[in-house]
Amino acid sequence: MKKTIITSCIALISIGAFAQNEHSNHTMHSEANQESTTPKKVLSPHTSTMAMVGDAHVHIDYSSPSVRNRMVFGGLVGYNTVWQAGAHKATWIETNKALMIDGKVLPAGKYGFFVVPGKESWKVMFNSKWDQHGKDEYSEIMDVLVTTITPEILESNQESLTYMVEDKKNNKGVISLAWEKSKIEIPFEVLGSEK
Repeated sequence: MKKTIITSCIALISIGAFAQNEHSNHTMHSEANQESTTPKKVLSPHTSTMAMVGDAHVHIDYSSPSVRNRMVFGGLVGYNTVWQAGAHKATWIETNKALMIDGKVLPAGKYGFFVVPGKESWKVMFNSKWDQHGKDEYSEIMDVLVTTITPEILESNQESLTYMVEDKKNNKGVISLAWEKSKIEIPFEVLGSEK
């Protein structure tokens, strides 16, 4: 009888210890799963901006990196080198109407947007190959329109890369890019649009 009671106690203690161990393993596994499914903060979030200017719908799609205590122009983004004007995939611009930019016509369509930042001026390129990763496949042969813009130096730091499309009335608008201490503005006029 004593033997049966002792054996029963040992069995109950063993079952209790096993159950406790299984509960502990399950809890650790659940916590590990929660950590792996919690989304990380995206450092260069995908975003877009758009506006109607006259009859034109102008849309810009880009990934927006942040300065994060880095020197951007002349550092992270070198001077006099092609940059996809965003992070990850190339920034693209789409317009449903032809635009006049710097006396040149940009036909209605979708374009990769690239720049070559410089200290005194920036080269701006609208490229027919809009769907590409970064600048890996960039070719100036595919440029549809190229212009040069003088950058503006900002008084305060623009932490995240930001594009804007502004309606200036009378079928005129401005596409702007601002990041760190630099800003460029690309004025345009909508062609074939009613005033």
